[in-house]
Amino acid sequence: MRVRFAPSPTGKLHLGNTRTAVINWLFAKRHGGEFMLRIDDTDLERSTEAYREGIEEDLKWLGLDWDFYAKQSERFDAYDAARDKLIAMGRLYPCYEEASELDLMRKTASLQSKPFIYNRANYPTSAEKEAEYKAQGRQPHWRFALNPGEIAWEDSARGPVKFDAENISDPVLIRGDGSYLYTLCSVLDDIDFDCTHIVRGEDHVTNTATQVQIFEALGGAVPQFAHLPLVTGAKGEKLSKSAGALGIADLRDEGRLEPITITSFLGRLGTPDGPQPYQDLGELSGSFDMAKFGRSSPKMDTEELYQLNAKVVRGLEFDAVKDRVAASAEQWLAIRPNLEQVSDASTLLAMINGPVEPVIEDADFAKRAAELLPDGELDETSWKTWTTAVKEATGAKGKALFMPLRLALTGLASGPEMATLVPLLGRETILKRLGAA
Repeated sequence: MRVRFAPSPTGKLHLGNTRTAVINWLFAKRHGGEFMLRIDDTDLERSTEAYREGIEEDLKWLGLDWDFYAKQSERFDAYDAARDKLIAMGRLYPCYEEASELDLMRKTASLQSKPFIYNRANYPTSAEKEAEYKAQGRQPHWRFALNPGEIAWEDSARGPVKFDAENISDPVLIRGDGSYLYTLCSVLDDIDFDCTHIVRGEDHVTNTATQVQIFEALGGAVPQFAHLPLVTGAKGEKLSKSAGALGIADLRDEGRLEPITITSFLGRLGTPDGPQPYQDLGELSGSFDMAKFGRSSPKMDTEELYQLNAKVVRGLEFDAVKDRVAASAEQWLAIRPNLEQVSDASTLLAMINGPVEPVIEDADFAKRAAELLPDGELDETSWKTWTTAVKEATGAKGKALFMPLRLALTGLASGPEMATLVPLLGRETILKRLGAA
């Protein structure tokens, strides 16, 4: 199995198109296959190196490494050869209509409540007519001639899909300026790089119908297709960078989310299970099942992304964070249940390592508590032993017992379990913060 993710370097990756990359990567790894990154940069005017580098950096940060890599801008000779082959076969033909004439055709079809289907007025174009068009300074765009009949395939996400070729316009493969559209280049790449499966959004279904015939015309095997429903925003809006969809680079720079949170979220969005807090990509890919994706468009509520991150962080082992937090393994386990993000660790670690401004409202209570601190080495049982003794000695109970001690020892009204903190603080620090050192 070999799949591909084929972004155009004309903008940054956002959560919507990154989901396609995540699903392809998980699908391949689940079945022992290969993942290819193909940069679709035939649009030389809009494509930039900065966007290309950004896309690759985003994927690497997410852990989505690739087994194969290609840039379409380095394959124009191959596209030219495919062009010439299709022309020789009579499947690629020049069309000389100007934009205004095509617009009129579309408007006429719309007024008749019909879809626009190109009428092949110039198929084939006579030598005399072609000479006339060229004398007028017209430059042709090139369309692929669809053979009549049924186009059908078994879609891994949608089930059986059928089109009548007569109901589809011959697709434009080459613009009037000679530049290639995605349709031809993508098919040739999929043939040349042996892509066996194509997983993409359902907005490509009609494209697939035309591409099936292009695969066949070029002598390539038709891949197994899966067209997934498109994700929308929380209010049903289309996800795009221009519409404010969260960019991967923005999320990385923000520093609140773990990469595995994003891949876990996107890799399960649209399934009955919903996003789950996985700890690594191996665990996530091992449970991946393409059949679980539903037919309705899932809505992406980014607030759920941050909620999932808290669950992910609270499951992270110390080895996963030891290079990012100045803590011991014991300290990490103590503060982990209270974290929303790893960057919060420094605030909670200050409860242990200081500096702390103790909050003491009743000095006599604090002094008595210090006197009752259990002898010997403090452990996780010491908190219960200590508070029981303080309760018997002062009569304080409930919040009136626990809160003054927490405020004195941590300076905050909430945080990790005190039973866990007490042995980490140690006798000297506890006594000092109670004002009894």
